[in-house]
Formats: sequence, C-alpha cells, structure tokens
Amino acid sequence: MSETGPGAGPRFSIIVPVFRVRGFLRACMDSVLAQDFPDFELLAVDDCSPDGSGAILDEYAARDDRVRVLHLPENSGLGPARNAGLARARGDYLLFLDSDDTLVPGALGALAERLAATAHPEILIFDYARTYWDGTTRRNTLSALLDESGAPSFPLTERPRLLDLLQIVWNKAYRRDFVEEHGFTFPPGYYEDAPWTFCTLMTAPRIAVLDRVCLHYRQRRQGGNILRTTSRRHFDVFDQYARVFAHLDAHPELAHWRGHMFRKMVDHYLTVLDKPGRLPRDATAEFFHRAARDYRLRLPANFVRPSGVAGGKYALLARDAYPALAGLKVAGKVRRTVRKHAGKRLRQAKRKAMDLRYQALLRQPLDENLAVYSAYWNRLPSCNPLAVYEKARELAPDVHGIWVVKKELAGTVPAGIDHVVLNSPRYWEVVARAKYLVNNVNFADNVVKREGQIHLQTHHGTPLKSMGTDQKRYPAAAKGMSFRKLLARADRWDFSLSANRHTTEQWERVYPCDFASVDAGYPRNDVYYRATAQDVLDIRERLGIAPGKTAVLYAPTMRDYQVGYVPRLDLERISRALGEHFVLLVRTHYFYDRDPALQQLQERGALIDVSGHPVVEELCLAADALITDYSSIMFDYANLDRPIINYADDWDTYVRSRGVTFDLLSGLPGDTPGVLATTEDELIEAFRSGRWDDERATALRAAFRARFCPWDDGHAAERVVRRVFLGQEALPEPLPQEERTVAPTPRAAAAAAGLVTLPAPRRGVLDEVRVVGVPGASGAPGTSGTSGTAGTPVTPGTSGTSDTSGTSETSETSETSGTSGTSGTSGTSSTLGTSGASGTSDVEMAG
Repeated sequence: MSETGPGAGPRFSIIVPVFRVRGFLRACMDSVLAQDFPDFELLAVDDCSPDGSGAILDEYAARDDRVRVLHLPENSGLGPARNAGLARARGDYLLFLDSDDTLVPGALGALAERLAATAHPEILIFDYARTYWDGTTRRNTLSALLDESGAPSFPLTERPRLLDLLQIVWNKAYRRDFVEEHGFTFPPGYYEDAPWTFCTLMTAPRIAVLDRVCLHYRQRRQGGNILRTTSRRHFDVFDQYARVFAHLDAHPELAHWRGHMFRKMVDHYLTVLDKPGRLPRDATAEFFHRAARDYRLRLPANFVRPSGVAGGKYALLARDAYPALAGLKVAGKVRRTVRKHAGKRLRQAKRKAMDLRYQALLRQPLDENLAVYSAYWNRLPSCNPLAVYEKARELAPDVHGIWVVKKELAGTVPAGIDHVVLNSPRYWEVVARAKYLVNNVNFADNVVKREGQIHLQTHHGTPLKSMGTDQKRYPAAAKGMSFRKLLARADRWDFSLSANRHTTEQWERVYPCDFASVDAGYPRNDVYYRATAQDVLDIRERLGIAPGKTAVLYAPTMRDYQVGYVPRLDLERISRALGEHFVLLVRTHYFYDRDPALQQLQERGALIDVSGHPVVEELCLAADALITDYSSIMFDYANLDRPIINYADDWDTYVRSRGVTFDLLSGLPGDTPGVLATTEDELIEAFRSGRWDDERATALRAAFRARFCPWDDGHAAERVVRRVFLGQEALPEPLPQEERTVAPTPRAAAAAAGLVTLPAPRRGVLDEVRVVGVPGASGAPGTSGTSGTAGTPVTPGTSGTSDTSGTSETSETSETSGTSGTSGTSGTSSTLGTSGASGTSDVEMAG
C-alpha cells in the first residue's frame, strides 16, 4: 500500500456519484471540503444529471483543486457511476459518499487515526446516523457491533454478525490495492451494494471497526430512495445475489459462508415481498416464484430454518406456495388493522368533519378545462399566478380560469376576471373539480388534492432569508409553525416554479417533497422585458413624478424580531439630504398597516407613500434606483439593470433571528448587487459621491443579475404554461442576457420623448439633467452604463418572505409581488403582482 508523502497519492479518494440532488449537493460537498484532515481527493461523478448538479460540481472544482469532476455522457446508474470514479481514484483508501449524505466534522481525521492504529486493514467499518427533515438524528441501532475492544483487526469469521449491518457501501473505507487485486466493481441495477458489501467483507483478510458516527444518512421524506419506488426493477435483486454466489463458486475457500449468504438472500427476498409499494401488484406472484426457485437452487445442506413467523415464510418459499403466503399477509394486515382501529377512531373524532357537499363534489369527475388561481392568501389577482393566468388564456384558451378572493375584496376584482368568494358554495365546487390549482402560497389544509389534479406552486420570491424546514432553527421566524403541516401542504405540489438555480436548490432542500422543479424564471417579471418607454412615462405620470426627477424606491422587508412597522430610516432627513432633484417613493411591507407618519410626510412633500399601490412591478418600472435591505424585491428589480443600494443597519441581528442563504454583505460579485450602507450617513454619502451608480456598482449589479436572473427574458409565463397546462417542453429556451431587451430607464424614456436632454455622464458628482420646457428645473445625477435615473419616482417594493404555504407556511421572500390588503391588479400583463410577500416564516402565517 502506498503511503502519503511527496509524490504519493492522497490518503483518501472520496467517490461521490451525483444524480438529481441539487437541493442537497452543496451540503454534501461542503461537508467534505470542510474536513480538518486535508489529505484527500474528491471524485464527483455527474451521472448526466438533468437538474444542473453538474454545474454545481464545476463550481467546486474551480475553487478547490482537490475536487475532480467527471461528466458521464449518459445516465448509467449508481453502480457504473461509482465504477467511473473508482477507475480514476489515486488514494490509499476508498470512501463512497452518496450525494445527499454528509460527513460529520472530524470524520476523515478519525478514520485516518483508526486506520493507523489498526495497521492499515483492508476494510474499516465506521458508524452512521440517520438524519430526518425535522432535525432529529438517530444512530444506527446496531452500533454495538462496532465495539472496538478485542483485536485491532480480524477476519470476518471472528465477528460474523457484522453481516447484519445494513448492506451499504458508504459506511466503510476500503484499501484501494485490496479492491484492485480482487477486481471488485459495482454491478448495474438496484441493490448494487449487496454483492460489493458481502464479497469484500468475506474476502478481506483483516477488518477493523470504528465506534464513531462519521456520516449522516439523510432520510428523505419523498423520492431519492429506490426502496420507495414501485418498479419491476426490484427484480434486480435476483441478479445481485447470483453475483454473490458466483463469487463463492469462484473461491472454494469461502464455501463456509454459503449458509450465511443463503439466509441473507432469503431475508432480502422476503423483505421486498413484504414491503408495500415496491413491486407492482401484477408482479408479486412472479417475484415469489423466482424467489422460490432460488431457494431450492441454493439451499445448503443441513440448513436450519429460523423459528416463528420468519420460519413459516421460509417453508412457504420452499414449497413455492404463493397463495398461502398471500393469505398470511392478509391475516397479518387484518391483525394490524384491528390494533390500530381504536387509535384511528380517536383521530377521526378529533378531525374536523368535511362538509358533506364537498365530499360529494370530490367524487364527481374532474373538469379538465378548469383552473383555480389564488395569490397571497386569496387577495386580488397578482404576482406569478396572474401572469400565468393571462398567458394560459392565450395559449390554452379552452381552460377557464377562476380566482379565489376574500369576500371583502370581491367587489374590486378587475372586470373580465371570473372569481369566487373564499368558502362560498361555488368555491368548494371549483376547488373540488378543477384540473389545475395555481397559487403563490398554499391552499388551506381542508382543500383535498385529488388524484389527477395538477398543483403549480409559483412561489413569490428568491429566498435570501431561510425558508421551509430551515426555519426550525429560527423560532422568531417560525412563530410556532407546524412543520409537519407545512410539508403536508407542500406534498400537494406537482410543480414548483423557480427563478434561478439558487432558488431551485433551496426549494428542493427545504421542502423535501416529491415535486418537479420548473426552471423557467418568474412570469411576473415578463413585464420588465415588454414594457415600452411610453409605459414607463405613463406610470410615472400616474404616480406624480415630475419629468427630470430621479425616483428612488425604498422598499424594506419586515423584521421577524420586531412587532409592527418600525422605520429604520429617518425618511424626512434622507429626502432632504438627497435634494430637490430626487423624489423618494416609500413602500412598506404589505404585512403592515398603513403608517400615519408616512402619510404626514407625504402631505409635507417629503416623499410619496406608495405602500398601497396595487402593482409593485409598476413601481419598479418607474424607479431610477432601489433602496432596500433584505427584501426579495432586489432580485426582481435586478432584471431592469438599474442601481440597487442595500441599507443593512441590522444585518447581524437579522441573520441571527431569521437566517440567510448567502452573505449579501460579502461585497463579492454575485452576492452583493451594488452599494452597501450600514448607516444613514453612508447612505447619503453614496448618493452625493455618485458611488450609488459608479463603475464598481455597475459591475456588481451585472454579476448579481447574471446569478439571479438567468431565465427571466419576457417568456417565463409561456414556458410555464407550455410545461404545466400543455404538457410540452418548457420552451422557448431563455435568451442569452446580451440578447434581451429590457424596459428603458426613466431617463432614457424621457429623453426619447424629448422631455429631457441628457448630459455626458460623470462619475462621483451629481450630474444635472436639464428638463425641456420646464424653466429652472433640473434633474438627477447621471448614471453609469444603462441604468439612468432621470425621471421617475421610485416606489419601494414590499419585501417579503415568499410564502408558499397557504396558511402561513412556505414563506419565501418575494416582496415585490404581494398585495397590501386591497391592492388590485389591472388584469393586464403589464400590471403583474402587487407588493411582495415578505412574510413571516413561510406561508404559514396568514392562516
């Protein structure tokens, strides 16, 4: 065996096969790269993953030369993917890590120490713990088998009960020269760990154990596990045990293991038969007969059956008596049903009875041409659902869309939009029979998701703040939320819409449910690529922004650690300091009531209070620049390529109370969208000096836009409708950013209309814009690049936490879309969404 040193290979080769795990992949990779034992190589094998996992691996390889990435040309399965990594391994020892699992801190150091203490055995077995979505951790129940007392290393014959451990490859370190000497490789198909595990353990001259948890085995609620998949591929188990017995045939010295392997084989076959949902119903008898054939073929001489029920099942296999086994299973099911009956009756008594009419409606056929829409807990039509609704009317005209709204808002629904009042008789009818359910939060718990219904969760923001199950660590954000109910609601999703890769990874990780991600961009942002110069000017005129004024939209998010709206800026001072060339548009978060102080400031002419404006996208189009803190409005506003200033006076407190998904204040390209200010003086200085829109700010904005607006190009709604309603590919493909045409800046729109004359741009000082036809009026400072700020008041979008739950649960952060209570939408695509949903933890808080 090679030793580490100059010119030698690393101590460990860690092989990570990767397929459809983007929500968990970063945690896996980080757990390896953060190890305090650095002598390893990480061989990541992209098994032609269709979800962008390969790009994530390339990011890590670019940052750390210990990461080597292999992209397979076609999907080959777990075993062949491991083999591909195995062929390129250079380490003394091989470790296999599944890409949704993680190493615990200090794991590699502990393994290296134990290997040295046991004189470098062929195999070292270590312990693991199961981790669950709710944060609980449970150690392997057979951990006592890893007792380190006794001989440092030993053959399997001295501790045969090690075969009772889970048949997995990733709780062991294998000496590479031992693996190569015997030519061990992984077979294709399901249960590929069985032949590798049994054959290596039986063959190894020396085995050692480490009584320490070194790996966390993620227990995914749904998906990601073949044991929860109904498929004929479970028949692969026969081929896997054929390989085990072929190995015994080729090695007569291992003949004494036949009895052990026979028992393992039969127990495994019976497990597949007994576990519900593995085999298709029409394949169970066939599987039993195949298992009975193997039983008779491989039965060792003098084999003694186990006692009890297990022995009875062995006897049935020996006789190939499938009808008797089926009867035994039915009898067992009856006994279990009887035992659970009392508890079930009690739960039913506590459960709120569903309306009998609704139950009857649930038995009626689905209406294939009916779609139900809702936004922000049944406020007025807005946000992504409204944009999808409008595009569906165009591309799927046979599908009739109906909106759910609260009773007090019913009279303000825009003309031409069919709607029902929440909890009315017609409401229960449409939610029971509609083929499509579309929401940016969750429908209420008592809405039953029927088989055949299609639920599109559009969300309403890119998550800077922690969301979903991550909020368990932040009680101030969770506010007593039931995470089990939250995930039960998320279980109803068929499709989850995403605006960027960061968002997709977050949703797939913090909502561990079996939905398909639709990487299409946010439909509500389509308007930014379709609005004309005249649209921009018209919006500014309606808001009362004079030509030549630089409109700055201030849109802060809410604080989970505070009660009610607490101003974080002296808005009158800021307005006065910016001067007469600027106009400040202020939009509080929609969870807050209208603030009398803001109305007083507006009456004094210090600002324009746009908190009640129904369409936040209009405010963004009107604004020359955005001041926000942590609101998700920044991700949407980045599409417009206009200056973004983050006022982050309480970042540390916000991080501790809510949690974040990346470091907004790092100053690194892709993390920070522009100028940062932590005090009012810094904020004022940024405008007076011109830093708010200088070359550095422009460069940061470009990197931020590239990261968070990769798919927004004006066609997101079309991609969503084609995928969800029409069952087509999510086309057209997003345009490259350099080919997209975004709405003109207010300054450019005013110049095109002949309202202002643009001076040559200057840096570091306030440029003046001469207003045509308005004597003595002057405008705002020049902007760098294309982001000008001449003429439109900026209204802050609402910051939010995009909730997707429907009752206060899946909170996201899109504060640019939610409505502030009565906000309405015009019903045209240019007036998408209203104030965003910053929300309290998840969508759960609205109830």
